[in-house]
Amino acid sequence: MEEHSPLFTNDAVVFGILMAILAIVFATSASENRFFRKFYKVVPTVLLCYFIPALFNSFGWISGESSGIYRVASRYLLPASLVLFTISIDLKSILKLGPKALTMFLAGTFGIMIGGPLALATVGFIQPELLGGSGPDEIWRGLATIAGSWIGGGANQTAMLEVFGASPSLFSQMIAVDVLVANLWMAVLLYWAAKPEVFDKKFKADSSAIYELRDKIAEFRAGIMKIPNLADTMLILGVGFGVTGFSHLIADAIAPFIGENYPQLSQYSLDSAFFWIVVIATTVGLLLSFTKARNLEGAGASRMGSVLLYILVASIGMQMDLGAVLDSPILFLIGILWMFFHILIMLIVAYFIKAPFFYVAVGSQANVGGAASAPIVASAFDSSLAPVGVLLAVLGYAAGTYGAYLCGLMMQAVSGG
Repeated sequence: MEEHSPLFTNDAVVFGILMAILAIVFATSASENRFFRKFYKVVPTVLLCYFIPALFNSFGWISGESSGIYRVASRYLLPASLVLFTISIDLKSILKLGPKALTMFLAGTFGIMIGGPLALATVGFIQPELLGGSGPDEIWRGLATIAGSWIGGGANQTAMLEVFGASPSLFSQMIAVDVLVANLWMAVLLYWAAKPEVFDKKFKADSSAIYELRDKIAEFRAGIMKIPNLADTMLILGVGFGVTGFSHLIADAIAPFIGENYPQLSQYSLDSAFFWIVVIATTVGLLLSFTKARNLEGAGASRMGSVLLYILVASIGMQMDLGAVLDSPILFLIGILWMFFHILIMLIVAYFIKAPFFYVAVGSQANVGGAASAPIVASAFDSSLAPVGVLLAVLGYAAGTYGAYLCGLMMQAVSGG
């Protein structure tokens, strides 16, 4: 196993590397240099913050698998960033975005449910022996765990592993497919988030409600903007991490209580501490938006939230191993086809209901990536829109087990099991 050890194993060193990458990306993106100005017109900043750590991981310089940075970023920095994004949000305006956002989320869920059986049937037609196997090594059992991950998240993935009983070796291969395909799709979304008007024009979509929300928040920020002093910055961090601590405190009480006393609710991920951390942090942030705390936006609350969120982006990027595709190419083919069907269904629905690309991107990521990455895609359009990603991702936790279970049964039928 020694040859697989990363070059840098100390998380302090790895974190320093990630912060240096972020610093270089943002410094060059703000540069007046002609080369960089042309470069960043083509390549979005957020994509580099995500993709460069992925390259470092793929080259074996750092390891997302052995590092604890992602867990810290997702458990501590993500909830704090959600609070700092939501304290200035205009909840009434978000609700005015209408039913199209929910429709696209549900289209994404349906696309994953039907995409798995279609992908398995397509590849199985070309390579029939793939549908064979016996017991825990049957391919459909492993694919059902991906369905759990892509509709609900980690808790739903674990539930599908328990329900369908995939072998440990098959499950480890499926994790590689899950992470690489999902992250590649997220990279595509981050790229197109910088130019949504291309899709909106083709779909004849009305994005006015989204732009009105963005402009309203920008106008609010401009009216209260000031140069922050140390007390302002400490107050911002105190609110963000104070609410994060409160969220952990409540989640640590609620999740085990539900797991012990109401095990049937685990199918909704209600026994997951992470689910409650995200929900509580977002809820408290929204409640604070009705108080004077929303004026912290003038001292840079959402800017600080963006810093925390970009650290999460880099930590997600370092989970991706671009070389893993060489280990099980046929499984990755199934995963890529599966994602293709998911995307195709979403685009067809978006075309017919004239949904803006923002709803397509966030609706898809709320399924595939969940609460950890849906806000990232939403904020790639504008930081003020991050809460929309969170609200849709929470729905994914509820829909995940049902959708993944039905998807698993359909894949079992395709395999003749």
